[in-house]
Amino acid sequence: MARRNPFSPMASWLLMAVLAAVARPSSADMVTDANARTAEIASTIKATPVAVRAMAMVQVAVYDAAQSIAGIDKPIIQTVEAKPGASVDAAVASATRRVLLALVPDERTKIEADYQAALASVSEGAAKTEGIAVGERAATAVMAVRMQDGADPSPSYRYHTTPGVWVPTAMPLVPHWGKRKPWLMTSGSQFRPEPPPSLDSERWKKDLAEVASLGRKDSKTRTAEQTTIARFWMTTSPAVYWPVIRSVATARQVKPVENARLLADAGIAMDDAAIAVFDAKYTYEFWRPITAIRNAEGETKDLAWEPLFETPMHPEYPCAHCIISATVGAVIQNAVGTKPMPRLRTTSPTGDGERSWATVDEFVREVSEARICAGVHYRNSTEVGRAMGKKIGELAGKRPPQAAR
Repeated sequence: MARRNPFSPMASWLLMAVLAAVARPSSADMVTDANARTAEIASTIKATPVAVRAMAMVQVAVYDAAQSIAGIDKPIIQTVEAKPGASVDAAVASATRRVLLALVPDERTKIEADYQAALASVSEGAAKTEGIAVGERAATAVMAVRMQDGADPSPSYRYHTTPGVWVPTAMPLVPHWGKRKPWLMTSGSQFRPEPPPSLDSERWKKDLAEVASLGRKDSKTRTAEQTTIARFWMTTSPAVYWPVIRSVATARQVKPVENARLLADAGIAMDDAAIAVFDAKYTYEFWRPITAIRNAEGETKDLAWEPLFETPMHPEYPCAHCIISATVGAVIQNAVGTKPMPRLRTTSPTGDGERSWATVDEFVREVSEARICAGVHYRNSTEVGRAMGKKIGELAGKRPPQAAR
C-alpha cells in the first residue's frame, strides 16, 4: 500500500515551495521565475481548463513583450512599440501582472506582491519605465484578441433523460470548451478521434476488466508504486505540469526571450489540447468506469465498485491528463531536439515529494498509467489522448509567424 501523506494540504504546498526554491537551477531567469509564480496563482482557479487558458494568455503576453524588445523572432499576437534599451525583465513582470489581474482578480494581493518583488530587482530609470509600458501594451493586445475566444459559457448543455426520470444534476465541467477559438488548430475538431471501442469488441472487454481490477478503491492487483503515481497525478493544475517544462527551460543556456518562446509554445499548445479533448469528450459522451462497471453484464458487473479517486465531472473519452502530458512532451522534444534531454522533474500537491523522468516517453506513459490505476480511464482512451497530444504539441514547433492570432 502507498504511504499516507502525513502533511496537511497547506503543509504540502509549503513543502513544495521549499523544494522548488532549493532545486531552482542557477540559470533561472525572470521569465521562468514569473512562470513559477503564475502557475501557483493560476492553480487557485478551480476549473483546470480555465487555468490552462489563463497560463496560455500570460505566457503569450510575456513572450510578445520580450520579443518586442529583443526583436529576434516573430510575435504570437503582435509586436508592440518598444524604445531601444527597454528592460525585458520589467516587461515580463508587467505583462504577467496585467493578464493575471484580469483573469484571477481574487488573487490581487498575491499578484501585486509578486509584481513588486520582481520589479525590485530591476534598476530604476528609463529602461525600467519603458519595460513596464511594453509589458502593459503586450498584455492588452493579447487580451483584446483572446478575451473573445468563446470561454464564457452559454446555457446550452442538456442532460440525457426521458420525461419524469431523475438524473444526477451536478453541472458537467466546461461542455462548451471544444467550441472555443484555438490558437494553432483550425478548429476544436481538427484532431477529433474515431469513436471509442464498441461495447461488444474484445478491446472494450479487455480495457473494462483492466480498470475494474487496477482502478478499484480496494484493489488487490494494484501495486504500491501504481497507487503512488495515481495519487501524484490526481491533480491537473498548472502547479504540476509547468515545473516539467521549466526543468528544460532552466537547463538551457539561452536568452530569456528564448525561454519565453518555449513557455509560450507550451501554453498555447496545452490550451489547444484542452479545446480538442473537450470537443471529443462532449461529442462522444462515453461513460466512466464507475458507470460502466456498475451496469456491466457478466463477471465485470459490480454494484459496489468504487474508483481509487473521485471521478471527474465530464465524459471519459479521451483522457485529458494524457493529451496534456503528451502535448507538453512534444513541445519539450521540439525544444531539445537532438541534444541530451535534461531530467524532467515536478512535484504535486497530491503526491509525496518529487518525481522525475529521464525521457519524455517515461513521463507521458506514467501519466497514462496513473489515470487507469486511479479508476477513471480505460487504456484505449489514454492511448488516443497521447496520440492527439503529440500532434498538437508538434504544431507549436511548426507555427509560422503570427499563426496563433
